[in-house]
Parts: sequence; structure tokens; C-alpha cells
Amino acid sequence: MRVDKLVKAAVAALEDIKAHDIVVLDVRKMTSLFDHIIIASGDSSRQTKALSNNVQEKLKALGAKVYGVEGEQVGEWVLVDLGSVVVHIMQPTIRQYYNLEELWAPPARSTRRRAARATAP
Repeated sequence: MRVDKLVKAAVAALEDIKAHDIVVLDVRKMTSLFDHIIIASGDSSRQTKALSNNVQEKLKALGAKVYGVEGEQVGEWVLVDLGSVVVHIMQPTIRQYYNLEELWAPPARSTRRRAARATAP
């Protein structure tokens, strides 16, 4: 299954169970381990488990392989490994604490070099 279809199917599966604050990050330039990270929030451990199950079921039905699932027992942070896409389903307090969006955000361009060029004669 193509990566873009995998991402769309995972996001649709999350939306089906009312995940909120869904973010898709393209991390191909930062790591060779996977291409995209999907981060979503669920309000309770029951919802995060349901979101994880729905992602797994929907993607398996489409022929995708689920390589692993971590954190389903507790349900505060569930990770679904789809190979080139990793889905993180987190409760809001855990998501805020670990702040994966900032960790995996593309690096900001250095303004120092531009400033140095502007002042050079």
C-alpha cells in the first residue's frame, strides 16, 4: 500500500472514533526509520484503545500490515507501527508533556547566516 493511502486511511480511522487534534508530520528528511508520524488525542484510555483498534482493523482490511502495537494495556499513549507510518494516540496531558510535534517539527532555518550576509561589506 502506498504511503499516502496509508496516511489517509489511518486518519479516516481516527476520525471515525472521534479523535481530535490530528496532526500528520512528514519526517522523511529527519529519519530513515519511517516516513510519517500521525499524532492524535483521545479523551480517555477507553477511547485511545478504541482508536488504536479501529486503526488496526481498518488498515488490515485494506491489506496493510500492522508491525506492532505498544501501550494498549494502560491506554495513556498507544503507538501503532504501520512500517512507514507510525501512529501515536495520546491522552491530552501525556501529549502536552511529551510534545512530539515540537520534537519532530522540521528544523527552523538559521537566521544567523542571513544576518551575517546582510552586514558583510
